[in-house]
Amino acid sequence: MTAGPDGGQARLEASLRTLELTVRRRLDGLLQGNHTGLLPGPGGEPGEARPYQPGDDVRRMDWSVTARTTAPHVRDTVADRELETWAAVDLSRSLDFGTADTDKRHLVLAALTAVAQLTAGGGNRLGAVVSNGAEIVRLPARGGLVHARGLVRRVATTPTAPDGVRGDLGAVLDQLRRPPRRRGLVAVLSDFLGEPVWERSLRALSGRHDLLAIEVVDPRELELPDVGTVVLADPETGRQREVATTPLLRREFAAAASAHRDRVADVLRRCGAAHLTLRTDRDWVADIVRFAVARRHAWAGAGRAPA
Repeated sequence: MTAGPDGGQARLEASLRTLELTVRRRLDGLLQGNHTGLLPGPGGEPGEARPYQPGDDVRRMDWSVTARTTAPHVRDTVADRELETWAAVDLSRSLDFGTADTDKRHLVLAALTAVAQLTAGGGNRLGAVVSNGAEIVRLPARGGLVHARGLVRRVATTPTAPDGVRGDLGAVLDQLRRPPRRRGLVAVLSDFLGEPVWERSLRALSGRHDLLAIEVVDPRELELPDVGTVVLADPETGRQREVATTPLLRREFAAAASAHRDRVADVLRRCGAAHLTLRTDRDWVADIVRFAVARRHAWAGAGRAPA
């Protein structure tokens, strides 16, 4: 979704406005509450110390109280009144692909709009680091609806990288590590194709931020149709290969795709990231709502005192 000549800017603005209204209409009233949304964390301000319980985050261990009492203690945190959210947006060439209701690039933009909607208000701020593989652009974190709309517009008008340019999600994540930022939420939007060389960078962010990984998927990346001979192309390298979609090839392709997605999910889990998958052939707003409600219930359950 990029602006072009001959009314392209007007069409872009109309598309973005429609997208925003779609998200707002279907999310409003469902996820109300302070910082309630895709990842309602416990906050970052230090609170009172209490005895450690199984399942507590060991990163919140209060070692001074533990040493003084000879019993393990953790320090609770009080929710921040303002939330700073950073979106790490991958717009590499592999995102310009879609065989269903939309393409993956548009789905990333839709997910970013939802993140903006779910973290808006109350003095909260939203920023982004965007990469198409050829260049990385940083959009500063600010509050307000006007800024959020402008940020989504800037992401939407990010040009497509030239042929043969590979994305580098790790470099995008490293942009959020230096300089260190106040504790907040980092939402990573990508298709996570290729080797997970970004794991170390994402793990480094987990020590300071809550993490949300939004993976966008097209069904043709999961299985090949029985269409005879086709040409498969890698948009990030330009390599092409003509193959016959035999039953054996289709089984092997599906198995490799499933194994890759399992590996990505495992890496994200090890990094402590909440994982939301959006597909181009599904109702992505409904998937976001289900995910957000499940996260809220999980946090509410974790916050209850044992009977």
